[in-house]
Amino acid sequence: MLDKNGIAKRIAREVKDGFYVNLGIGIPTLVANFVREDIEVEFQSENGVLGMGPFPFEGEEDADVINAGKQTITTLAGASFFDSATSFSMIRGKHVHLTILGAMEVAHNGDIANWKIPGKMVKGMGGAMDLVASAENIIVAMMHTNKRGESKLLKECSLPLTGVGCVKKIVTNLAVLDVMDGAFHLLERAPGVTVEQIQEATEGKLVVEGDIPEMVL
Repeated sequence: MLDKNGIAKRIAREVKDGFYVNLGIGIPTLVANFVREDIEVEFQSENGVLGMGPFPFEGEEDADVINAGKQTITTLAGASFFDSATSFSMIRGKHVHLTILGAMEVAHNGDIANWKIPGKMVKGMGGAMDLVASAENIIVAMMHTNKRGESKLLKECSLPLTGVGCVKKIVTNLAVLDVMDGAFHLLERAPGVTVEQIQEATEGKLVVEGDIPEMVL
């Protein structure tokens, strides 16, 4: 199965030349490290950055240059900085081609829960609800199960929803799945993972058609 970097590396294959891409907090921030060098991509962060690059090497961090998760980042030539109002105008105006988010739960109808666990302290929703309400192409990067081994790909989300019916694709440590027609459609298996293992780890409706290829990273 994949680690977090493996998930990010597989998602990087979904990023196309000329795309404007929003990277959510967590695993999605790693995607910038794996995008092909022969394409031009503009990574956007809702705190007001366009033109993010990979994470800086140790000792080269600039504490004033951060993403929405307060992590230090690098910027590429031509990068720009602006206020949150401008940033969210980009998001709400549908000027972002692809949004990559983490999630705690996803339901087989495309619902996503990724901002709050009841009873635990949370500083706020951040940009999550704006992103899922405005984006037309959402890929979720997540672990297939929680620390107790329970599925996070569900029939119905148990946590407070961030968005309804909005997730298009999921990449987990076990699989790549399309979300459509009220089901998870299995597209690829992680290296060394069987279809049976994915079925056992998926609570929601899972559609398996034909031979399922292993991921190419």
